[in-house]
Amino acid sequence: MGPPFKEIAQITLLNVRTIPSRLGTSLVVVVGIAGVVGVLVSVLAMSEGFRHTLASTGRPGRVIMLRAGSDSELSSGVAREQATLLATLPGIARDGAGRPLASAELNVMVDLPKKGQTAPNNVPFRGVQPAAFGIRDELRLVEGRPFTRGVREVIVGRKASRQFEGLEVGSHIAFRDSEWVVVGIFTTGGDVHESEIWADAEVAMSAFRRSGFQSVTATLADASDASLAALKESIARDRRLSINVLRQPEYYARQANVLATLIDVLGYSVATFMAIGATFGALNCMYSAIASRQVEIATLRAIGFGGAPVVASVLIESLLLALVGGAVGGGLAWLYCDGASLSTLNFSTFSQVAFDFRVTRGLLVRGVVWALAIGAVGGLLPAVRAARLPVTTALRTG
Repeated sequence: MGPPFKEIAQITLLNVRTIPSRLGTSLVVVVGIAGVVGVLVSVLAMSEGFRHTLASTGRPGRVIMLRAGSDSELSSGVAREQATLLATLPGIARDGAGRPLASAELNVMVDLPKKGQTAPNNVPFRGVQPAAFGIRDELRLVEGRPFTRGVREVIVGRKASRQFEGLEVGSHIAFRDSEWVVVGIFTTGGDVHESEIWADAEVAMSAFRRSGFQSVTATLADASDASLAALKESIARDRRLSINVLRQPEYYARQANVLATLIDVLGYSVATFMAIGATFGALNCMYSAIASRQVEIATLRAIGFGGAPVVASVLIESLLLALVGGAVGGGLAWLYCDGASLSTLNFSTFSQVAFDFRVTRGLLVRGVVWALAIGAVGGLLPAVRAARLPVTTALRTG
């Protein structure tokens, strides 16, 4: 016969032409693999969306300053005197009026039910100083107006307003014996702050009976590593300050790590169990295909086709079915999940964070790779069996 590649192409074409006569078993493979890929991509899209939301929060030129030893704002504490000293340190940027771009902030949890539910959820309530709006210049009011300093008014992140009850403009909300009026809705480009409620820091401290802040967020005059190192050195030399300084992206990346890793483990675990079932489905399909075409395969080998082309053709057929299943599963995950909104508990802060699923090109490629792996495993044993079956035995039993 001709070259091996030509033989493989000829046998593969024969295999593909017989798929309609084996439509039922072929669909089992396609649907099974589509399920695996759909679940895997959907769950990983949740992790990707959560990571993206936290990773997109902040800029390299901004820092967050916490009490030494604290790994989150909730466990931190910064006294008023310390906050004042931090704002005046060399290296902190200033606005056009010469005021430091540093905001001492309070971060507490308040209870609100999700829309259509009654169970309370932890929602971040952030008290900010006026400089916060100059530091986070990506913040835009999309509805209403800013809160008035000294008054119990709040502005709410757009994702929080969509996820939780009573956060529409004009609504009155009560927390710990204090009532607040929602006067605006803001967006920050989809980052974690859109899951928060903001108010004047001094009013918030009075309402929640706090005497100090929990963090200081500031813009660096120079975003270089040398400038950051100099700021850290200035803090280390001052015995009144026991403060840890982190760039915002680094801080929020740490916050995202625990939950995102847990979601990844869950996604791969579920997908692995489903993949085992899909592999057995592929095995059954390919064994059935070979059994129904036993005489045909034996005849091909009798007229000179080698065993290797037979193995390759069966594997290619299995991979083609897997590829179709992977494409279907990935397409459905993209159609139904990409951009879908969800809020979940951030284990680092024990607060609800709203985010959007993100079905990226990399996740779709990962799903297709899983599909092809299942197809390869499911097609290998039947392919080897087809190549090893004695010609005379196949013709006699057929």
